[in-house]
Amino acid sequence: MPLLLLLMAFLLPPGAGAGEIIGGKEARPHSHPYMAFLQIQSQQGLSACGGFLVRNDFVLTAAHCWGRTITVTLGAHNIHRQERTQQRTRACRATRHPDYNPQTNRNDIMLLKLARPMRRTSAVRPVALPRGRARVRPGDRCTVAGWGQLGLNRRTNRLHEVQLTVQSDSGCSSRFSFYNSQTQICVGNPRKRKSAFLGDSGGPLVCNGVAQGIVSYGNKLGTPPAVFTRIRSFMPWVNRTMRRFKQPCKT
Repeated sequence: MPLLLLLMAFLLPPGAGAGEIIGGKEARPHSHPYMAFLQIQSQQGLSACGGFLVRNDFVLTAAHCWGRTITVTLGAHNIHRQERTQQRTRACRATRHPDYNPQTNRNDIMLLKLARPMRRTSAVRPVALPRGRARVRPGDRCTVAGWGQLGLNRRTNRLHEVQLTVQSDSGCSSRFSFYNSQTQICVGNPRKRKSAFLGDSGGPLVCNGVAQGIVSYGNKLGTPPAVFTRIRSFMPWVNRTMRRFKQPCKT
């Protein structure tokens, strides 16, 4: 299957479809050095997701991006080119949240332990995770990046970005029956044609330099708002999991 088609082949709850960057622009090369491109082999075939480096040996992504084998590429801008900045490895362990529900996409978060640590460069660098009790609020402006589609029939090989505004929880609870304000964030002004869409699942919502959310799901047409996993709610699990698997993978 051509790689461009892989960007459309990921799992979402019935009636959902988040993933591509709509209404954004091409990112300046390597301006998001934490971004990871995931190629996934599962029983359903090949697919692709986004992810983001949170430590030299761990990438955070969405639980619905799970597969038998996951190849992780860091330092990429054009995913169809062998750029000198790219570093590629495999996920030797994929740990989904134990309470992940594939029917509702609740607790849609997964940690990937990398087979080898990534070397920090200007094009490869981890992003900060939430600390303390501060949380994103309606009106906050954040950035999402990904290699997903630019529209229903528009595809790209290059990393794109878009600025999105955090919405009140009612904007998603009235639209999605399984929305949970404690573990999810409602993102994207419904009056603007800007959103994440097919292929961007697992990518980060970055607010003031901190990854606060993970692209999870939205509606089939990509009209905002969309639902993001609230990372802050899962930080105890994230820290516990990274400590548990801190030793290098056995080859």
